Amino acid sequence: MQIFEEMQARGHEALTLLHHAPSGLKAALAVHSTVLGPAIAGVRLRPMDEQEALKSALTLSESLTLKAALAGLNYGGGACVLLMPDTGVDDPHAREALFRALGRKVRPLQSLVVLTEDIGVTPSDIAFVAQETPATLGVNTDTSSVTGYGVYRGMKAAARSALGSESMRGVRVAILGVGAVGRTLAEHLHREGARLTVADERAERAEALADDLDGVTVVGADDLLDVPCDILAPCGYGHSIHSADVPRLQCRLIAGGEHHPLSRRGEDAVKEAGIMYIPDFAINAAGLIAAATTLTPEQAAERVYGTVSRIVNVADQVGKPPHVVARRMAERRIDLIGSLGRGA
Repeated sequence: MQIFEEMQARGHEALTLLHHAPSGLKAALAVHSTVLGPAIAGVRLRPMDEQEALKSALTLSESLTLKAALAGLNYGGGACVLLMPDTGVDDPHAREALFRALGRKVRPLQSLVVLTEDIGVTPSDIAFVAQETPATLGVNTDTSSVTGYGVYRGMKAAARSALGSESMRGVRVAILGVGAVGRTLAEHLHREGARLTVADERAERAEALADDLDGVTVVGADDLLDVPCDILAPCGYGHSIHSADVPRLQCRLIAGGEHHPLSRRGEDAVKEAGIMYIPDFAINAAGLIAAATTLTPEQAAERVYGTVSRIVNVADQVGKPPHVVARRMAERRIDLIGSLGRGA
């Protein structure tokens, strides 16, 4: 990957590499935009190589810019992707050192960046960061469960247009990835009477969910895209649906909690296939909204419901795909509010 070309193409402002040998900290901190305010950077920790970490930081930060703008927040977008230390993070003292080192390294950038939790990171981890820098959000928010509930509400809003009704009773939903967000989504759908098929790269998580929820079908992660369903909900680590996979899909709506489940080419492919796609930055924003405001989890989820409803209504009116409409809405707010600071 040509880093500077990638940054220029996406419009990034900065990419910083953070390193602290004693704690094992190795991280890529990307700032996509600070036009609306300091960049909210989701902190993500999972095993990956350096190239994957850099790419993830760039794509996630762009998504956060659009998410914050569409949600009406006065923040820009960033991402902080940590490589897993060689010694792991099972030792609580080692975990504390890792996240306090992160806070110490980010402290000089606190006017530009605000850190919050993402995959593999907990509110307790962010509390360690907060001991070293005030530039944090979400210490007291279970963002994963709030995000999952928001995805559920956004899915219902989209289903009104895609399926003719927002009721999930009897609707076939295939969920790829049942970590914290996917599991919460599954629980809400199951409660309403949806027919669930689930899969996860860690098969034991899918099996555990099926043990807890009656009537849930488990398939392999490689097989889920072939499952006939009404709604496909990607809730994994990103890029779960490759453009070459689109002909396999047997759904009418894609709506899930995963960041960037589709590439731009994949978005074009699902459009050609007649599948409605609600982009991640529109539907998985509830956790971010709750962390960044005084709204309750329920209020944050209802804001997602309202946003998705507005997107699909405008999409129906203008005859454009929802993912195109959502991006234009976010970019328009950035342009309009950003112009105030330029004296225009």
